[in-house]
Amino acid sequence: MEVEVIESGILLPTYLSFKRVQISEKYPKGQARSRHWKHLKQILQAENYTNYPPNQPNYVNIESPPSTYPSKKYCDITGYEAPYTDPRTSLRYADADVFKRVRGLPGDCVQKYLKLRNAEVILR
Repeated sequence: MEVEVIESGILLPTYLSFKRVQISEKYPKGQARSRHWKHLKQILQAENYTNYPPNQPNYVNIESPPSTYPSKKYCDITGYEAPYTDPRTSLRYADADVFKRVRGLPGDCVQKYLKLRNAEVILR
């Protein structure tokens, strides 16, 4: 500091907000510059969850209630989200091209697609 400032007895703050902080001051030796993320396996090993009582929540026994949202419906042919259902075959489809293909399917193929979805209809 200047000799005049020291002699005048003016108190100056140790940190001046307008000065740029040097990286060496911000990160002393040995400290990482970025955050280190742990995987779930590392957290479980560090937690030692076996010592916790069974009714206390931890990463192993987290239970959640069923979802309040309706389940998503997927196209039986393509696997995309299916906003439509064919009333004749009850197959779900994603777009008009798939609908044309669904209408052209023979009855036994329709039953196989429904069986994959566990929604088969037995016609007698």
